[in-house]
Amino acid sequence: MKKTIAIIGSSGAIGNSICEVLLSEYPIKKLYKFSRKILSKDTDKIKNIVIDIEDENSIKESVKHIPKDVKFDLIFVATGLLHNENEIFPEKSIKDINTDMFQKVLLVNAIGPALIGKYFIPLLKKDIKSVFAFLSAKIGSISDNKIGGWYSYRASKAALNQIIKNFSIEIRRNNNNAIFVGLQPGTVKSFLSKPFQKNVNKQTLFTPKYSAKKLLKVIDSLDHEDSGKLFSWNGEEIQP
Repeated sequence: MKKTIAIIGSSGAIGNSICEVLLSEYPIKKLYKFSRKILSKDTDKIKNIVIDIEDENSIKESVKHIPKDVKFDLIFVATGLLHNENEIFPEKSIKDINTDMFQKVLLVNAIGPALIGKYFIPLLKKDIKSVFAFLSAKIGSISDNKIGGWYSYRASKAALNQIIKNFSIEIRRNNNNAIFVGLQPGTVKSFLSKPFQKNVNKQTLFTPKYSAKKLLKVIDSLDHEDSGKLFSWNGEEIQP
């Protein structure tokens, strides 16, 4: 059966690769690509919609561009922030904690995805299995934290994982076919990981396409008992 899918953050390295793999290897009825920047033209299979996950009004408006009869098999949130070219970077020490930076990282990594859920969850299919997946990170696992640091990023991903768990509990009451998961993509060759790639074994530094294929394979294998959990790119569950 051909699927209807939404990718939020379709212009990023992983989001774009997810779109490419879906279009080339999956039976797609319609792919809705949400991004701040429109990088491709609309076709019979592709619909581009502008969204800013830092702005609730933008999220609310973006949903209005989806036909009322459309329901999604998969909604994938591929957004995230670790650093930028200027004022945002992973904190190595308590001394690096900064209010503006912390708020920005929380906004992009936790509040934005929560708002995406608020407006997009009603668009999931109810009669068959549907998946709402969020790019998360193993570094958000409190039990796995052995070296500290990266305060805002760790906190924001831990918050996201809790939000995903909340979604899985609440939505079960009126849509027991919906599955909510966080996904760890591995270390991917992208702007996000660029400053840290020199410390990564080349065998574990993935291309966006490789990571995308692995993540979609995990999504395909999900069952209802997996809802609310965090999984690595290889299908292994990551503990909170």
